[in-house]
Amino acid sequence: MAKKLFVGGISWDTTESSLKDFFAKAGTVISATIIIDRYTGKSKGFGFVEMSTDEEAEKAKNELNGQNLDGRSIAINEARPQQPRENNYSGGNGGGRNYGGGNDRRKDYRDDRRGRDRRGGGGY
Repeated sequence: MAKKLFVGGISWDTTESSLKDFFAKAGTVISATIIIDRYTGKSKGFGFVEMSTDEEAEKAKNELNGQNLDGRSIAINEARPQQPRENNYSGGNGGGRNYGGGNDRRKDYRDDRRGRDRRGGGGY
């Protein structure tokens, strides 16, 4: 069964082809992918390599971890499964009160039973 490895510390000059060739020293490489920033089109400095067997992946980790690739010392770890993302299109912290997003500071001071503001003064 194929095993995917995370590769960190990749140089911006490294290509998927050179990454694949580098890992070929340890065995058969099924795929080599460098993660690219969608806005700048530049490498994010990490990628993934899929080896054909678990033994070859372990060999690659042991022999190539910390080695120099295009002037940078790379770090190799077993890749973890990607976590599903919740995409609610809220755009992060924004959205305001009417759109379900944002931070309504009033809720921090509100007394749940009576709806009164606990800061003193009147309520909202």
